[in-house]
Formats: sequence, C-alpha cells, structure tokens
Amino acid sequence: MEAITLQTLPPKAVLVGVHLPHHADFAYSMQELRNLAEANDLEVVDTLSQKAARVSPSHYLGTGKIEELRTLVLGHEATLVIFNDELSPSQLRNLEASLEVTVIDRTLLILDIFAQRAQSREAQLQVEVARLQYMLPRLVGLRASLGRQGGGAGLKNRGSGETQLELDRRRIEERISTLQTELEKLVARRQVQRKQRHKNEMPVVCLVGYTNTGKSSLMNALMEACQADSAKHVFVKNMLFATLETSVRQLELPDRKTFLLTDTVGFVSQLPHHLVKAFRSTLEEVAEADLLVHVVDASNPQGALQIEVTKATLKELGAAEIPTIYAYNKCDQTDEAYPRVEEDRIYMSVKERSGLTELLEQVRRHIFQDYVQCEILIPFDQGRLVAYFNEHANVQATSYEPEGTRLTLECRAADFERYKDAFVVL
Repeated sequence: MEAITLQTLPPKAVLVGVHLPHHADFAYSMQELRNLAEANDLEVVDTLSQKAARVSPSHYLGTGKIEELRTLVLGHEATLVIFNDELSPSQLRNLEASLEVTVIDRTLLILDIFAQRAQSREAQLQVEVARLQYMLPRLVGLRASLGRQGGGAGLKNRGSGETQLELDRRRIEERISTLQTELEKLVARRQVQRKQRHKNEMPVVCLVGYTNTGKSSLMNALMEACQADSAKHVFVKNMLFATLETSVRQLELPDRKTFLLTDTVGFVSQLPHHLVKAFRSTLEEVAEADLLVHVVDASNPQGALQIEVTKATLKELGAAEIPTIYAYNKCDQTDEAYPRVEEDRIYMSVKERSGLTELLEQVRRHIFQDYVQCEILIPFDQGRLVAYFNEHANVQATSYEPEGTRLTLECRAADFERYKDAFVVL
C-alpha cells in the first residue's frame, strides 16, 4: 500500500459562522457547510462560531473572534478558512490580511463543487459564468499586483496605461460575454427541443428536491419499472450535487400512455444567486412541467427545512403553482410504514424498489385527466386509424364486423376530437 505523503493529504480547513438571532437553523447550516467542504475533498479540522446581533461589516467577526480564529488556524496549520455566509469584497480583503491564509465563503465553495461536477458543455459554461460574476466585484485587493500601472513611470503614460485591476476586470467582462453568447446557442437548441415536445402533446413530469435526496436513483428505478432502455440510466452517486445536467427520458406505462420524466440539479440552502441565475435556462424545464415530483429524504431530521428551501427556490423559478406530489424516499431508514399513499404524499424506498407502482399511479392520475373511455367503429377504408390507436391508445378489445373494426379503448381527448368524423361512436 502506498504511503500517504503530505502532498496527498487534503487541505485543512476551519469553518466559521455567525449565529444571528433570526437564524433558527444555524446548527444545521454549519453541518451542511461541513458536508459541502467534505464534498470538495477538504479536511475540516475545527469550527468557530459567534453569536451576534449582526455581522461585522468590515471583518464579518468581532475583533476578539478574529484573534481566536488566527490562533486556531496557526494551531491546526490550516491553509483555508471557510465562512458560512457570502462575504463582501471588503470583508474578504480584510480577513485575508488579518489571517494570512486563503479565505473563501459558502458561495465560492458551492461554485467549486459545481465546477468539479459539471460534465456537459452547457453545465461547464453555466458554472464558469457564475464564478466570473462572483469574482468580478472581488478583484480589488486580492493580490498586490492588481494596483500596478500598465507600463512606464511618471505622468507621461497616465493617459494610455490601464491598471492591472482594470485589465483584469475588462478581461473577465469580455469572457462572460463570450460564454453567454455560446450559452445562448445551447439554450436556443434546447428550447427548440422543448417546443417539439409540446407539439407532440406529451406531458412532462419533473423530479425536484434537495441535493442528495435520491432524484436520479428514482429516475432510474422508474425507467426500470417502465422497462425503458437501461443504457439511458442517469448517473447516480451518494454525494452532494451528483447531478448538474438536466436529463429527459420518455417513459411508457403498460396502458401505452407516455410521458417525459426530467431529472434536475438538486437545491441547497443559500444556493448562490449567481448559480440560480446561471442555471435558470436549465431550470426552465421545471417551470414548464405539467407535474412536479418533489423528492424528500424521509430519513433526514432536517427534511422539513429542505422542503421549505426547495419550495422557496421553485418560487424564485416561477414554478410554485405547478401541481406537486411528494415522494418521501429512504423510508427503509426510518420507522415509517411504506409503501403507502396519503393524499399527495407517497412513502417509499427507491433502494428497495418499494412504492414505485403507487408513485406511477399518482403520476398517471395527475397528468392523464384528459383521456376518454369509448367504444368506436372504424370503417375498413380508415384502417390507418386502427394502427394509430393501437400505437397511441390503450386498446382493451378488438372485434371485426361487416362495417369495420370495433375498438374498445381509452385515448386522449385530443385524439378523439381530431378523428371523430372518421369513425362511429357506439
């Protein structure tokens, strides 16, 4: 076995948070910060918190706590300090000067995780835009060289030269503009695909929820239940933000009803505004869904908080009014009885493949309300309609009569209206 060297050890980090009077979930927020740090392959060596009425506008922490933090950093030989809230440019600059180590905040930590996880070109572009927008106001004072004149000495060069800061800012603005142009092309392509799906009148069901609640695992399990192509399974791993790409799969129920199932990026408390903005085009899939399946980790003690965070994010995306059913996953790790259905809630275990039938039944009930049960007679010269209904409807009985083919079926109301002049209703 290879010996561990100093170079292979993860960076040591100290976590810092200010407990404000209105922040009832502070302990959970700090635990989540630890989870985020560990998801970024960092070793958390200590945590420091301070109760205060407000954060210090200059240093985030009070003077005494800054000294305490310096001692902790030196004692642990930490190379990184992570703050639980987004730091202003001046707080970032002052803290780095006081602590003499790298300082980042929760926002940059999440952005780093997203940067590592992004696989598709679109996700990579979205993350880079978010990172650059975050960096832009924080350039001042990040390094001494930012204040240098572009060239020459004295006054003769003042008109032509630019400070390094101005050059960096201009480069970043140009880079953001270039990335956004490329992103717009990808977004336009996806909008064409979405319009095509709407044209096909296929309902869209979207999986939403907190990160790591099991949305991608549920998607794969539903694909198995509907006997969809296993080669189209989505990536699953027990880690925060395993899914950054929006995946869309077509599922067919046993009665030939088809719908599109969409998997989306998971949410998290204090999800950076830059990220929501950058991923807005991806998350438009959510706002245009016919039904949301809100996946909840039933085994998480903070499940109720995670539901509220998800609801708040959905509201920001303009998706708060879309009909929603709640899939309480991981019930195998709780005392909950499952599978069972209570109004708009399904208690289930994706791991044990328990509750999938109940969930699919709830999905069917919500999105296939515009179906009609009928008995029709199709003349022989309209044989193409027999083939159409066999492919697109749930044909329960077929018989042949002198005047044509008799079908007992359940079909979309839109199909019934479209073709009703070509058959006889019995």
